Amino acid sequence: MADGFPPLGASAPYQVTDEDRAAIAAAISQDELVELALTLGNIPAPSGKELEVATYVHDWMAREGFSPRKVGATPERPNIIGTHGGKGVGKNLLFTAHLDTEAPTWNPDLDAYKYAPETIANPEWEKCWLEDGKLYGYPIANDRGPMSCFLIAAKALKTAGYELAGKMYLTACPGEIGPEPIEEHRGVAYMGKDIGAHYLFHHGGVAPDYAIAAEGCDFGLTWVGCGYAVFRFQVWGEGVFTPLLDHPDTAAQHPNPIYKIGKLTEAIHAWSGAYEKANRYDSPGGVAQPKSQIASIRGGIPFAFGAGTELVNLYLEVGLTPKQRVADVQHALEAMVRDNGLGRIDIEPVVVRHGFEADAREVAPLVAAVDDATRLSLGHPVALANPVYSSMWRDHNVFNMHRIPAITTGFKRWRPTPQDLVDSALVYALTALAVCGRASPEDSGKRPASAVYPDNPFGTEG
Repeated sequence: MADGFPPLGASAPYQVTDEDRAAIAAAISQDELVELALTLGNIPAPSGKELEVATYVHDWMAREGFSPRKVGATPERPNIIGTHGGKGVGKNLLFTAHLDTEAPTWNPDLDAYKYAPETIANPEWEKCWLEDGKLYGYPIANDRGPMSCFLIAAKALKTAGYELAGKMYLTACPGEIGPEPIEEHRGVAYMGKDIGAHYLFHHGGVAPDYAIAAEGCDFGLTWVGCGYAVFRFQVWGEGVFTPLLDHPDTAAQHPNPIYKIGKLTEAIHAWSGAYEKANRYDSPGGVAQPKSQIASIRGGIPFAFGAGTELVNLYLEVGLTPKQRVADVQHALEAMVRDNGLGRIDIEPVVVRHGFEADAREVAPLVAAVDDATRLSLGHPVALANPVYSSMWRDHNVFNMHRIPAITTGFKRWRPTPQDLVDSALVYALTALAVCGRASPEDSGKRPASAVYPDNPFGTEG
């Protein structure tokens, strides 16, 4: 096992060989892989508008013989599910990646309050291209590049004649980026994760033994993921007609709650620094570093001026490690307000998603499979991913939440090269082979010689 991993006491369900590596590598076309990544990346798909790219993934899977299905909470935002294998007795491995990519809202009346004009004009929001040997564009980095890698991995297995005993699920989900329904931005149109991997797991007809969220991890892996909460601070005060206002000596004495924001943000800033240090979570599967920052402030009505405002809302995003509960953070924030003498401030979590992690013992065979695949593909053992990748939400959280041992792993996150994509596709293909096993060409109904025994907690023979 790689440096940085503790002894996990397990091996991959099946052994992959140098001969497997050579055969599968020969079936991966770099040109085809880059073309697929660029094609997918250049279909605009901000969260909420994933249908066009979802349809392309569906049609690609259909052409390649992976029997895709569309499963969605709404017809405009489907999950795409294809399969390869399932011809014998073996473990099932689910790959998932998200269709949506971070972007402005593209509503100029909203974006004007968040972005500079030059930020909105950045072509990488929705355009991808190859330049000087590197791939540009946010959609390839997050997350249609990794998606392309496991799609081509499945095709390479098929082209090289590797029928799998267990099933390899190929899934593409909407909504992983977000958004979240908050205030007047409510309803299904603002749902993210709930209609993506969550919906796929509950309604997609999948039964994975293990899962991989294919995302950029610089070829490391982690089975830890943070969640988050968004707390709304309702800062109350008094609206006073401007001509009647007696100008107070200090901002703290002003009736308008906007004047309290300075002291509140200073208190939040100090609290956030202490919170980050106190709640760092070190585990065998990765380091989770929960962080916090103010997301937005709303107060008053610009065109209805004359008496200030009685209310200001401040929205604070707070990361949550797998060991934290939202109630504990709620109590800590309320104590912070009391200790700083900030007056009436009501605090409420308007979004809550806890973090999750796999059990190290249960995920060990999957980690061993990725390690074997990495050694064969890259010539070195796999390592723990950088803490940033275990300190955010990724959809391996969904599967770990439901007791499916899951990791996140993938290629170089920023400015990957075509070779990075090829290497990642090979790692994914060999991992699938090591987990699912190769079906017997003579009788796919028989248990392969190296098959997994279900009563073995490590999923291996002996």
